[in-house]
Amino acid sequence: MTLHYSEDFIGWPEERVVFPLANLELRVLPGDHPFYLAERDAIAENWTKEVAANPALFDGRMLFQKRLELRDGKLLGESHIVPFSTFMWWRRQEKRHGGVHLFAYPVLATSDNALVAIRMGAHTANPGQVYFAAGSFEPEDVVDGHCDVEANMRREVLEETGFDLSDAQADDGYFAVRNRRVVTLLKVFRFDLTADEVIEKIEAHMLVADDKEIAGAVAIRSADPKAQPYNIAMLPVIEWYFGQKVNR
Repeated sequence: MTLHYSEDFIGWPEERVVFPLANLELRVLPGDHPFYLAERDAIAENWTKEVAANPALFDGRMLFQKRLELRDGKLLGESHIVPFSTFMWWRRQEKRHGGVHLFAYPVLATSDNALVAIRMGAHTANPGQVYFAAGSFEPEDVVDGHCDVEANMRREVLEETGFDLSDAQADDGYFAVRNRRVVTLLKVFRFDLTADEVIEKIEAHMLVADDKEIAGAVAIRSADPKAQPYNIAMLPVIEWYFGQKVNR
């Protein structure tokens, strides 16, 4: 199957509008991403600057979409494995081109109608920003040539918070939202604990975790965009989630 990717997201809902997905099919292709091949020198030059500004950065491997299409409610993707430095250069482009960044937010909901997110540490690529425990799709998320989205979410949440998503009640289906050539996948996981109880457990996990990427956890109780220093991808998500509650 060859995807006919549109630079303009023709046929997609408008930016910052959360919409349901019927299904996912995210293929991972062998070989190098065309953007990486075309921009290799610029990627290396930019990475030198990135590491000079933040020596803690690590040039690991991640999936970067070459094509992404929405067809009859089904999200179809083709990606390649690239160095993280490729993504860092791509996201600095004023008019991003050559690919699409796709990642997944596990939306952690609590028994007292709050959401729980994390605040990133000062040494990370998004210092101080607040968003749901998440990370880029990585090679270990690839199963039989396809990206396993739920495996990615389980790993990231467990590493960063100590919570096992299998202990939560997952809502049916996925949702998605796009902004500036970044597409966010969403799935809601509901825990039978209050937000304060979840945060207490996360803070206890932080004391023993090998992964020291997060600086804390926060409860989100409204769609107020100024309540926290949110990553921009969070804003349509909290507006959608708390808007649903109001409209039920």
